[in-house]
Amino acid sequence: MGEVVVVRNKQVILKDYVNGYMKPSDLVVTSDTTIPLELPKNDGGLILSKNLYLSCDPYMRNRMNEAVAGSYITSFTPGLPISGYGVARVLDSTHTNFKKGDLIWGFVNWEEYSLITDTKSLIKIQHIDDIPFSYYTGILGMAGLTAYVGFYDICSPKKGDFVFVSAASGAVGQLVGQFAKLFGCYVVGSAGSKEKVDLLKNKFGFDEAFNYKEEQDLDIALKRYFPNGIDIYFENVGGKMLDEVLSNMRIQGRIAVCGMISQYNLDRVEGIYNLHLLIFKRIRMQGFLVFDHYHLYPKFLDMIVPLIQEGKIAYVEDIVEGLENAPTALAGLYTGKNVGKQVVAVTRE
Repeated sequence: MGEVVVVRNKQVILKDYVNGYMKPSDLVVTSDTTIPLELPKNDGGLILSKNLYLSCDPYMRNRMNEAVAGSYITSFTPGLPISGYGVARVLDSTHTNFKKGDLIWGFVNWEEYSLITDTKSLIKIQHIDDIPFSYYTGILGMAGLTAYVGFYDICSPKKGDFVFVSAASGAVGQLVGQFAKLFGCYVVGSAGSKEKVDLLKNKFGFDEAFNYKEEQDLDIALKRYFPNGIDIYFENVGGKMLDEVLSNMRIQGRIAVCGMISQYNLDRVEGIYNLHLLIFKRIRMQGFLVFDHYHLYPKFLDMIVPLIQEGKIAYVEDIVEGLENAPTALAGLYTGKNVGKQVVAVTRE
């Protein structure tokens, strides 16, 4: 029996809990730990993975705060690697559902190699020949299922609906807009740069799009694109955007609250002053978490994979290479530096 190979394991560590805007310096990249590349065979249910791609997601900022009562997700622990969704290859396994060589997506630590003891989140990748592995950090992973659930289930769309998507060039927003167009809706998106606005109109097929940073009055901008009001709002931003959208919703409108990225770095969140319009206009506003809807994942794959293979849906990734660049990539998410789904390529092996 040969000697077990032990290697250094590069990791992305949270230095301490974060106040205000997250900075790359809040994370440190180290190679201080080692990991054996073989599992003890008498310890069942474990997986040793080599991580390929890591997903940068807005919710991760909330995990850099001290634990808050009622939060749906645990905080990161200072001094330990952060974690999130990723794509990995199984190097060794004592779990009956996974074998060496399998490709998987689910929760992994931000590191080169992960010892996974909690395997409930892991899903084996089936489509490996004609779709990039990185897609499972986004369109075929959490972001894609989020867009699917939020639009089709929470928003209850009808053909001809007027749909507004904020943060529309992001991993979720770009898909919501395309789902809405395929469904027969009129779709407008907002983004934070000319490049992103051009993507929305020319690649993702939105009817219109605007740069919210260039609008002095969001209410005037929304009335320009929705003179008759909004039926569906897919909420990714919160704050002033949500407040102005509420005053432009139509009677019986629906709002799916997916995220509020404008609020995640604030010590005190902005107030919303138009909530009374939920009553006057009989608006249904519902928050949701994708974790509650994983039973729909097979149905979602049945819909989305043919659309990708037939070129009927577009998808843009913003991939940075190497764990050493991961802190900058994640921090850039909160200032809108990414164009499309932000991904960290740990290795392309």
